[in-house]
Amino acid sequence: MKKYSFLLCLLLVTAMGFSASAQKYCIIDSKYILEKLNDYKNAQASLDNLSKLWQADIDNKMQEVDRLYKSYQAERPMLSDEMRKKREDEIMEKEKAAKDIQKARFGYEGDLFKKRQELVKPVQDKVYNAVQKYAQSHGYEVVLDKAGGITLFYADPKLDKSDDVLKLLGSK
Repeated sequence: MKKYSFLLCLLLVTAMGFSASAQKYCIIDSKYILEKLNDYKNAQASLDNLSKLWQADIDNKMQEVDRLYKSYQAERPMLSDEMRKKREDEIMEKEKAAKDIQKARFGYEGDLFKKRQELVKPVQDKVYNAVQKYAQSHGYEVVLDKAGGITLFYADPKLDKSDDVLKLLGSK
């Protein structure tokens, strides 16, 4: 119980220190800002077109797998065991290849992710730098972003009191 009381007191002291020092803040909507920028619209359009092209290619490969499977099902009774195995392996190989392409294009850190980083990240960085410049020139210490729920978009580094809290804990 003592431990929780100490942590609660520490949290309150930290919160009071933060609220006392973070007197000037503003809120932005980064999604709204991005959607108003032509560079972002062009990047999104390029990503959408690339995504459609890649998806069409994958769909064609999966349709080929489906066609081979239906053909195999129709001819299966007439095939020898060796031919069945060969056709099954061929179908499975083509399906695996299609799924591998899908993963390479759309999977975690796939081609679409990399292309998004290449096209969208510079625009996002431009917005971040503009917000930082605006905040500093207007004396805002904290900028909150309401685009995806309230998140901290920018904070003046002098507001970070993590080292002070570590000192209180005897850890620094």
